[in-house]
Amino acid sequence: MSANAEAAPGPSLQREWWLNTLRVLRHPRAVFRVIHDEETEEGEIARQEPIFALIILAGTAAVLNFSTSARELMDDPAIDGALVPVLAFLAGLLYGVIGYWLGGLAVLLGIRGAKGETSWRESRQILGYSLAPLAASLGVWPLRLALYGSDSFRTGGSDEGAGSWIFTAIALGFLAWSLAVLVVGTREVYGWTVVRAIGALSLAVLAMLGFGVLALVLGA
Repeated sequence: MSANAEAAPGPSLQREWWLNTLRVLRHPRAVFRVIHDEETEEGEIARQEPIFALIILAGTAAVLNFSTSARELMDDPAIDGALVPVLAFLAGLLYGVIGYWLGGLAVLLGIRGAKGETSWRESRQILGYSLAPLAASLGVWPLRLALYGSDSFRTGGSDEGAGSWIFTAIALGFLAWSLAVLVVGTREVYGWTVVRAIGALSLAVLAMLGFGVLALVLGA
């Protein structure tokens, strides 16, 4: 039997990690404790597909919730309502994958900066499961579309003003929830204090800002 076949996760293990994409919303400590205890190649492989789904959903949510371009899609008469979800998905896929890899590197640098030992794969997987709340924020969009319809993607639509501010505040709440889960996950995996985990997250945020500045410099 080949090494790859030996490492392939069984259906029950993969199903467990799919279920953990939901459990992490209510019991993040338990989920991250398993990540810490299950340091095997089989476990890491079993987490890949659920994490990929999370980063696509979280990327799509980030585009819809925070991108000015998404809010102006239907200003272009060539774009109709049927095309909006396709464009949002494609943008979410792109930004989600880029954010996952760069974010994983930032988390790695943050953990190393806090004198912790980790790998890039482990830091990416911690980040991946912490994105579950942001991915869950997509559940707010059916309500928004029911209230405002296509105006959600048009400048000067009926969602302008208080409605826009309320839904933006809700989206920021989900983002804060994801950051809190990331702190909980870092603390649980490495057995750190809350202060140390927050310090590692702060360093990771600084690293992401550094990546942004570098991209601007290279773009210029």
